[in-house]
Amino acid sequence: MGKFLIVGLGNIGPEYEGTRHNIGFDVLDALVKRHGATFRSARLAEMVEVKWKSHLLECIKPTTYMNNSGKAVKYWMDKEKITLENILVVVDDLALPLTKIRLRPAGSDAGHNGLRSVQETLGTDAYPKLRFGIGNDFPKGSQIDFVLGRWDENELPLVRAKTEKAVELIESFVTSGIERTMSQYNKLDFGYDL
Repeated sequence: MGKFLIVGLGNIGPEYEGTRHNIGFDVLDALVKRHGATFRSARLAEMVEVKWKSHLLECIKPTTYMNNSGKAVKYWMDKEKITLENILVVVDDLALPLTKIRLRPAGSDAGHNGLRSVQETLGTDAYPKLRFGIGNDFPKGSQIDFVLGRWDENELPLVRAKTEKAVELIESFVTSGIERTMSQYNKLDFGYDL
């Protein structure tokens, strides 16, 4: 039986709910809901264990705030004895258009504070990441407002569809492996493939 650590990055607190920066939390909420489970408070994170197709998914939403996400990832990785290649971190990505999701086995933090924290704590960037494109449609100098802002009404149908597809991607990652999952999902364009 495979054991996986599925991590959604975000910030705790009602003021961050539904923001672009919290899409990692939203994807994990959708995954856990699909499997009929509920998060509970635990050390450094909200967590729940999901059993699915003879695999164990340890799902966590760090409660450390984005900049210290690595602390929660390392704690749960060590506690549950999960290998680097069986971690999947779900994160928002400014460099990807809203119509894309991208799975990678490794890669830099690309300026994302949550990923930087995970990378510094683990001492490597060689762990799988699911990047959820949020686009970069904002005026110069207002990146923080954009990232911490809520989705526009016209973006929500696309975001919901992509969230469901991200849940499928996570299930595929667990059962079919990263290579097959990347070839299946990385080429999707949600502007056209809905």
